[in-house]
Amino acid sequence: MDTASTVLDSAFWTTAGAIVLLLVFSGFFSGSETALTAASRGKLRAQADKGSRGAQRALVITEDNERLIGSVLLGNNVVNILAASLATALFTRIFGEGGVAMATLVMTLLVLVFAEVLPKTYAISNAEKAASAVSAPISLLVMILSPVVGAVRLFVRGVLSVFGVQIDPDSHIMAVREEIAGALQLGHSEGVVEKEDRDRILGALDLSDRFVEEIMLHRSNIEMIDADAEPETILEQCLHSQHTRLPVFRGEQENIIGVVHAKDLFRDMYEQAGGAGGDSDQLKSFDVAQVAKAPYFIPETTTLDEQMRQFLRMRSHFALVVDEYGALQGLITLEDILEEIVGEITDEFDPAEESVARKTADGSYLVEGATTIRDLNRAIEWNLPDDEANTVAGLVIHEAQMIPVKGQVFSFHGFRFEVTAREGNRVTELKIRPLS
Repeated sequence: MDTASTVLDSAFWTTAGAIVLLLVFSGFFSGSETALTAASRGKLRAQADKGSRGAQRALVITEDNERLIGSVLLGNNVVNILAASLATALFTRIFGEGGVAMATLVMTLLVLVFAEVLPKTYAISNAEKAASAVSAPISLLVMILSPVVGAVRLFVRGVLSVFGVQIDPDSHIMAVREEIAGALQLGHSEGVVEKEDRDRILGALDLSDRFVEEIMLHRSNIEMIDADAEPETILEQCLHSQHTRLPVFRGEQENIIGVVHAKDLFRDMYEQAGGAGGDSDQLKSFDVAQVAKAPYFIPETTTLDEQMRQFLRMRSHFALVVDEYGALQGLITLEDILEEIVGEITDEFDPAEESVARKTADGSYLVEGATTIRDLNRAIEWNLPDDEANTVAGLVIHEAQMIPVKGQVFSFHGFRFEVTAREGNRVTELKIRPLS
C-alpha cells in the first residue's frame, strides 16, 4: 500500500467531512447573529401581527440580547475551534510539521469567506426574513445553553463591575427614541425623508421631554379683559381681538377671575340688550364675570405630552400657566402644542405668517429676540442649544451673563450674535451669522 492511499483513507474523508459540516454550522451561527441583531423589531412586529410565527419567535429571543449573543457566540466559537483543531490534525498528517501553518492559512480563508462574509452579507440584506427562518433552531440553542450562558453572564458582569461598568438590561428599550430620531436624521440627510415629515415625527417624540413653559405665550403678551371696564369697551375689545378666548382680571392682571369666550359674551350681551330691536342702554349693567368660565391653571413644569392629554380629557383648549408660587407666567392652548408637531397653524383671521428669520445681503439672519431656539433650529437647520434658554434673546443673555446693549457682538456655539434692537430690558432683535 503506497503513502497516498494511506493518507487518503476513510479517516481522512471523515475528518474532511466533519470540517465542512463545522464550517456550515459556523456560517449558520454567524448569519443568525447578524440577522437577529440587525432585524428591525418594528418590521418583525408587523410580520408577527400578520401571523408569522418565525417573526414572533425572533421577537421573543431578541428581548434578551445578552443571552442571545452569548448563546450564539458560544456555539460559534465551539465549532470554529473544533474545525481548526481537526484541520490542524489533518494537515499535520499530510504535510508533517508544516501542516500547522498550512492549516492556519486554509482555515482562515475558509472561515472568512464561507463562515463570516458570505452568511453575514446575506443576513444583512435579508435581516427580517433570515431572522424569522433561524428563530426556531436558535431558540432551541438558547434554551439548551441557558445555564452556561447564565454563568458566563454573571462572571462578565462581575468583571465589568470591578471597572465601574453597570449593565442595564432595559437600555435597548430606552434607546428606541434615539434610534428613530437617528434614522430620521439619516434619512433626511440622504434625501429619503422630507424635512417636514422629519420635523413632525420628531416633534411628536419630543412632547414628553418638553414643558409648557417652553412654548407658552408670556404674560407680557397676553391680551386680557378688565372686568371693571365699561361693557362697550369690553365688546369693542372682543370684536377687534384675534382671539376667541380672553382671560378676565379684576384689579390687577395677576388676579384672573375667569376666561370668557367671545361667542358666550356676544350671546349674553345680545340677550340682555333685548335682541335685534332692543335697547343698548340695558348693557350698562352687564357683568362680564357672570359670563366668564372658571380659569384652568397648570404648573409650568407640566410636560407637553401630559398637557395635551389633559386638554383632550377635559375637552378644553385653554390653560393659564403659573409658577411654583402661583404667579401667572403665561398661557398655553391645545393649538400651541399641535403646532410643535405640524408647524404653524393659521386661518383667514390670523395675520400673514412671517419668516422666523430674514436673510440679509451679507448672509446673516435677522431674528426677533422672542423667537424660540427650537423654531430657529427647525427653520434654518441650525443646532443652537436650548438647554439653558428657550428664546434666542435668552440664550444671548445667558451666555453673556448680562443684558447687552444695541450694537454689542458676541460669538459662541459657532455663531456670531449682534444685538440690533433693545427695548427697556428686552433684547428685541438680533443679527446672527454662522462663523463657518
